[in-house]
Amino acid sequence: MPAARPAPRQPADPPGTPARRAALRLLTSVLGQGRALENALDAALAEVDHPADRALARSLASGVLRWLADLDRLIDSATPKPLPADARARMALRIGLAGRLLLGTPPHAVVATTLALVEGGPRRLVHAVLSRLLREGAALPSAPALPEPYRSRWTRTWGPAAAEAAAVALAHEPPVDLTLRDPAATPAWAERLGGTSLAPGHVRLGQRAAIPDLPGFAEGAWWVQDLAASLPARLLGARPGEHVLDLCAAPGGKTLQLAAAGAAVTALDVSEPRLDRLRENLARTRLVAEVVAADALAWQPDAPFDAVLLDAPCSASGIFRRHPDVLHLKGGRDLAPLTALQAALIVRAADWLRPGGRLVFSTCSLERAEGEDQLAAALARRPDLRLDPVYADELPPGFTPRDGTVRVLPGTLAERGGVDGFFIARMVRAG
Repeated sequence: MPAARPAPRQPADPPGTPARRAALRLLTSVLGQGRALENALDAALAEVDHPADRALARSLASGVLRWLADLDRLIDSATPKPLPADARARMALRIGLAGRLLLGTPPHAVVATTLALVEGGPRRLVHAVLSRLLREGAALPSAPALPEPYRSRWTRTWGPAAAEAAAVALAHEPPVDLTLRDPAATPAWAERLGGTSLAPGHVRLGQRAAIPDLPGFAEGAWWVQDLAASLPARLLGARPGEHVLDLCAAPGGKTLQLAAAGAAVTALDVSEPRLDRLRENLARTRLVAEVVAADALAWQPDAPFDAVLLDAPCSASGIFRRHPDVLHLKGGRDLAPLTALQAALIVRAADWLRPGGRLVFSTCSLERAEGEDQLAAALARRPDLRLDPVYADELPPGFTPRDGTVRVLPGTLAERGGVDGFFIARMVRAG
């Protein structure tokens, strides 16, 4: 009986393939399953051991999400008929082109690793499309195309300049901002970290680095927080000994600010897992706050507060620079459930204020419905609330109040690396 013929050896994957397979899983989770990129990371990267490959997978996925419309335009220009939006071949081509056009991957590596992501017939198509685009010198525009309906809505609401600034901001990962536990130490920490300061208690890092390895992390001298995200707590003006509620507190950057100011802080959030991160940061920074896991619409405090900070759940459209997936997950979302929740939370927050107490309402959103319109409705609904106007001298240079509120638009501090989009209003309850 003749010996069994050995099975043919399977060719080894080209170097870099595991990272690209992980990027494919990430993009499938975001674009196919509607999961936030951060929430998809653990599962998508579970089979990737090398830190460099993990970083590459995330960079490729983020790059595709930033430039999705432009990458698809290139792909469609080289195919006889458009591929389905969820086709594996299109997803592989997006990753391959992102590697070449954004990261400078050599053409031969682009072709090899992209083909490794597809099987069967699509391999021929993918090879033909890549070969044509690489041969013709395909290139991306100077700034990505903003996904719809954001481009049209932001142009209509904030003007063409703001929409263009948003597109420019979308092109790159934003810088990393730190909030300092001790604002008096700002010059020292800016020098030690090799960064710059745009406000007391703030340092913007000059280059990317592993956050836990930086000076000051282990001893809790600072925490990561975008400069715009630090404004609500700054404007609340918590004073030593005041009883302050941080509503919807997790992951806790604002809680840390309030505690560092000397206030007696209650940090409330409905998500126990997110509060675990807040507790870790409190322990690391050696700051103190009472942490409560509860639904704000059912919870009741024992006594009124001197001040309440409500950074409300929102569409998060203002943080698209750091999380480009929000532009693909939530563009068509009906805002009515979110705005109804925000309105209910404002009522609860106002009920828990002592007479003369302060309420800061904020959202990391660029939608009027979650900002200016929400404020107007709250003031009309609650005659015991009045707007406490914010003035320019309360804000870091580069921020300008609008009608007594703060609306941070794309383009703000663009020459210094930009900031996230926000709306912030401060109110006082009648005495």
